[in-house]
Amino acid sequence: MDVGKIILNSFKYPLRNIAKLPILFILFILIAIVPIGMVMDNKYLMFIGLIGFFLFILIVPGYMLSIVKTGSIGSSAFPSFNLTNTVYDSIRVLCLRMVYMIVPAVMFFGVLTLLGPTSVDLLRNFQIHTFIATLGLMVLLIVFTYLLFEFFLFFAKARLAFFNSLSEALKINKVIGDILNIGIFNIIKWLILMAILIGVISFVTSFVLSIPYVGFLIYVGIIIPVIESISNYSVGLVYSNIARNNINDLRRLQREIQF
Repeated sequence: MDVGKIILNSFKYPLRNIAKLPILFILFILIAIVPIGMVMDNKYLMFIGLIGFFLFILIVPGYMLSIVKTGSIGSSAFPSFNLTNTVYDSIRVLCLRMVYMIVPAVMFFGVLTLLGPTSVDLLRNFQIHTFIATLGLMVLLIVFTYLLFEFFLFFAKARLAFFNSLSEALKINKVIGDILNIGIFNIIKWLILMAILIGVISFVTSFVLSIPYVGFLIYVGIIIPVIESISNYSVGLVYSNIARNNINDLRRLQREIQF
């Protein structure tokens, strides 16, 4: 897997589709209306913003999934916008996230239940060092579990996009198999380079935030959508390296759907 080529193509992706970027810009501007309404202390604008936020949740996750799919099949075109399909995909993405976050949620409440009372007793007894160690262990377990399943969710989303099947994305053993096929070392290289790329873009474009009101709108409505398109397309490109190995599974699934 040529990680450098993936990063370069991901960076070029929005630049190659400048004509279609306004679709993405409009979708992300929806989420900026609420804070603008709060700053202006305009209740009507805040109400419109809440409607916009609801539409954002219903539309954007599905559209991002279509960008992942575009990358997974090796295309460089921006996906067309279909409201019905996009809302349907958004619901599937949100369901996928809820399922994958069950274990982190259970871990959070489990650790809180088991170690919470102990840590409170330690604090009351002024056992500060033991309290800090216990608190650190709690945070470490919760954060590690969350990041692990967020990592799985990354590739479950790619699997959902490629197979167009929520059931396939929920097969965590298959997701782990995809991760192993891509290669942990390749994924680590990709994550590091993507973090550097996004960090550089964020730093270079952060100056627009100094522009009163308009700067925030530009950042949320233009910069963040571009970063999101790069990130999601990059996930698809990474998955495309093993997509060919899953062609037989895809054909089998399509035959099952037909029958």
